[in-house]
Amino acid sequence: MNSVKTKVIKIGNSRGIRIPKLLLDQVGLGTEVEISVEHDQLLIRRASRPRSGWDEQFRTMAERGDDRLLLAETTLTEWDANEWEW
Repeated sequence: MNSVKTKVIKIGNSRGIRIPKLLLDQVGLGTEVEISVEHDQLLIRRASRPRSGWDEQFRTMAERGDDRLLLAETTLTEWDANEWEW
């Protein structure tokens, strides 16, 4: 299925379209998407997850011992020691 005609429907003060499940399954769209306009066309993409996979990467770093501070010799200032709150 390459293209399908559908109607633009009113949803409150906005408008919406119904996207057939077959098209959604072909591109793997989930429940959240990004919509943009490019060359007078609407482009719908999967919503990006900037930190996707970080937990696994951190776990791998810890297993390899790569999760140490790069500036380990840095001494704390009085402000760092007494004022800073995490």
